[in-house]
Amino acid sequence: MISSENLTQFRSWMDAATATEQNDPNAMFLATIDPNGVPNIRTVLLKSVDEDGFVFFTNFESVKGRELLRNRSACLYFLWKTMQRQVKVQGYVEIVSEHEADRYFQSRPRLSRIGAWASQQSCPLRSRSDLQKEVAKLAIKFGVGMIPRPKHWGGFRLLPSRICFYEA
Repeated sequence: MISSENLTQFRSWMDAATATEQNDPNAMFLATIDPNGVPNIRTVLLKSVDEDGFVFFTNFESVKGRELLRNRSACLYFLWKTMQRQVKVQGYVEIVSEHEADRYFQSRPRLSRIGAWASQQSCPLRSRSDLQKEVAKLAIKFGVGMIPRPKHWGGFRLLPSRICFYEA
């Protein structure tokens, strides 16, 4: 659980970042641990934050998804260069509810929902053309109706055990 002071501070900084950062103020580095105990890092997007934690969504079959399912320890790192501010959040992840994942999935643009079905995350892509063909095939399959959330796609909530704020 995030203390009310930390949540207020984070939201204040996120609001300021939204006003000043040109690109993706909700971008954060996500550090996980691979099966050999080696850290792994990549950028993901924060989708929500509340007193329970920091939420992001991904393909569970991606490298990050598999690493988080295997070892629930993780670290988030926000860097807002324009403001010279950074936030580090350490903790453990849990999978968000099916309802929360479904709700967010349906809020995504149609092509992003199709992409969640078409993309073989973390696997080499033979060609861009192959991916485009798969997207076209799925667009026909789903037609104009609702696109269900794939079972391999969902969200994680990082439950913080420590939050550090840095300002230059």
